[in-house]
Amino acid sequence: MSTIPFAVQLYTLRNETAEDFPGTLKKVAELGFDAVEFAGFGGLEAKEVKRLLDELGLKAASSHVPLDELKNNLDKVIQDQKTIGSEYIVCPFIEDRSEEDYKQLIQDLKTIGDSCKKEGLTLCYHNHDFELEPFNDGRLPLDVILEETEGQVEAEFDIYWLKKAGEQPSTWMDRYKGRTPLIHLKDMTVDDEQFFAELGTGGVDLDTVLSLGEKSGVKWWIVEQDESRRNPIESLEISMYYLKEKFPHLINE
Repeated sequence: MSTIPFAVQLYTLRNETAEDFPGTLKKVAELGFDAVEFAGFGGLEAKEVKRLLDELGLKAASSHVPLDELKNNLDKVIQDQKTIGSEYIVCPFIEDRSEEDYKQLIQDLKTIGDSCKKEGLTLCYHNHDFELEPFNDGRLPLDVILEETEGQVEAEFDIYWLKKAGEQPSTWMDRYKGRTPLIHLKDMTVDDEQFFAELGTGGVDLDTVLSLGEKSGVKWWIVEQDESRRNPIESLEISMYYLKEKFPHLINE
């Protein structure tokens, strides 16, 4: 099986990066991760971020960039991504979710995706559970987004939110194989709260998800834990320990 590298979504460590951005990235590297997925640069310029990554032996897997910034400041976003060596730009969240809003979103994503493609970058869309709430005609917004942006936008499936919506993540990976370069690896508690959990401590079928990586065209596994009842660094350490124990062939030492 080919090796697919692992990254950390820095939203997991948002409090830590706010206090010490370079020091937090150093801890990520020490845990054994290959890369980070950015959610902002902690006030640093892209050149400074690139220098820090190089010093720590980390790569830039991708970057979450708010939709408004993608619409209004795309040239700067693209240049920054090129500077840090990131090939993927991700639209991470949407506020407005009526059917008309989704129609406008799709047009925006097409325009942004085309611009990214011209510059050698790829735009991805990151889901939550609300894109699985059907329209009046029964269609799922996530399906509509991906079907209508084929060739312009790829998927970053978040397996926690797919599971939270009652879906099987592996089904979506198979349905859109070849369009899933980024996958958010998460786990979920098995109680009624369905809280965010360290990998291997919950009920998400991680075995099947990870087994589909090569077939689905995954380029980066990205570990994220939106909320933690532990120190987030400790949560990431538990998740990495699970991955190394269960899937040692997937880890670059």
